[in-house]
Amino acid sequence: MSTPPAIGIDLGTTFSCVGVFQNNRVEIIANDQGNRTTPSCVAFTDKGRLIGEAAINQATMNPANTVFGVKRLIGRSFDDEEVRSDMKHWPFKVINSEGKPRIKVQHCGETKQFVAEQISAMVLTKMKETAETYLNEKVTDVVITVPAYFNVGQRQATIDAAKIAGLNVLRLINEPTAAAIAYGMDKRSNRQRNVLIFDWGGGTFDVSILSMKNGKFEVKAVGGDTHLGGEDINSRLVDHCVEKFKQAHKGKDLTTSVKAIGRLRKACETAKRMLSTAESTNIGIESLFEGIDFSTTLTRAPFEQLCSDLFSQTMDAVKTALNDAKMDKADIHEILLVGGSTRIPKVQSMLQDFFTTSKLNKCINPDEAVAYGATLLAAKLSGGGVSNSMQDLMLLEVTPLSLGLEDADGMMGIVIKRNTPIPTKQTCNAVTAVDNQTSVWISVYEGERAKASDNHFLGHFLILGFPAAQRDEIKFENTFEIDKSGILHVSS
Repeated sequence: MSTPPAIGIDLGTTFSCVGVFQNNRVEIIANDQGNRTTPSCVAFTDKGRLIGEAAINQATMNPANTVFGVKRLIGRSFDDEEVRSDMKHWPFKVINSEGKPRIKVQHCGETKQFVAEQISAMVLTKMKETAETYLNEKVTDVVITVPAYFNVGQRQATIDAAKIAGLNVLRLINEPTAAAIAYGMDKRSNRQRNVLIFDWGGGTFDVSILSMKNGKFEVKAVGGDTHLGGEDINSRLVDHCVEKFKQAHKGKDLTTSVKAIGRLRKACETAKRMLSTAESTNIGIESLFEGIDFSTTLTRAPFEQLCSDLFSQTMDAVKTALNDAKMDKADIHEILLVGGSTRIPKVQSMLQDFFTTSKLNKCINPDEAVAYGATLLAAKLSGGGVSNSMQDLMLLEVTPLSLGLEDADGMMGIVIKRNTPIPTKQTCNAVTAVDNQTSVWISVYEGERAKASDNHFLGHFLILGFPAAQRDEIKFENTFEIDKSGILHVSS
């Protein structure tokens, strides 16, 4: 019996996509609705659970039990600023469960609570079933994509979600790198080409700078924001319309109605998409609130003004990545646009104005390129009958954030610097801080701030059983190891 093929899944904030390598080519698999991307949305009803289009289609009638955007929750703590910010815009309830955010819904007449990994697992299960229906066989091996700027906790949580869904993760691959593989595998050249991947999706933004030469993809630097995407643009438009409604109707507040905000959000997203091809559009909703209709015209210039700071944030990340890669903008041969938010004309014009000598490349499908690249890697890792050119594929990724230990003064002692090529293994030495010490806590952090506690806390462990001695006499060797998926392993 032949081994079932491995699949590639782009687990997106707003949409997900699955592919398989068959007959010497990548097949992006359509779901049961005939669509090649599936909404990353799960709804809970009195009768059961809905995933994808079925969940989206009933969202306005069941907003409190329709869960979306959980990629922005995964691997985060409840106290994260970003979680608090999103909660203001989400119609479903997020509660604090021992520091971890849990989503509270009504399901089949009962109150249920789910962590983000469980909701993501439901979306992954849907993608797995879509592939199994197409292939007519069971699938377990997968390559899953994650934002390049995902931290260790977010990466581990993604692997945990896959395990819940009954999937074995061959490897996590960064989304921009997957897009670069999709674009670059059939463009082999002996000349090195520097490509900047500008990947702006529904919930996250990544910028990666890669050098490509003869099937070798070497990441030089990554940057971005795991909390900046099309959903934030939608939220800006919603806030704008809420204010307009308030001014027109004597202070009536739409935010007091979850259903009204849900309907408005959907209309705002449609308007945003329209403005990518039209100069103006109308947002019109009948009986939006207390029987009152809402209508407003939105043109491209005010839209760009509303979101100007979000656009600027993406360009700041581009400049930082160039600096980290030790490159000038003239060194970039082309810019690859990935993700739905790159369809916004202002985004494209900003990039072209900045990179005056570089080509803006729109030749790949921004919605499918990431899944396409993940599928190619899945086929290579599973020995799935790929061509010789794919067998030559060499990926050299980097770690997006610095990793280190808290020293005796509470400062961050960096062990692995950001943008270090992975996999990597680094060792550092430490000593006891006080006389007669017989135990020591090792606290591990991730980030770029000088003070350890200002960075993201990953965890700590206790070392016991060494003899009491003068300070500085007992020495420890701490080893940090990052694997190809960007997962950190620490030992001492």
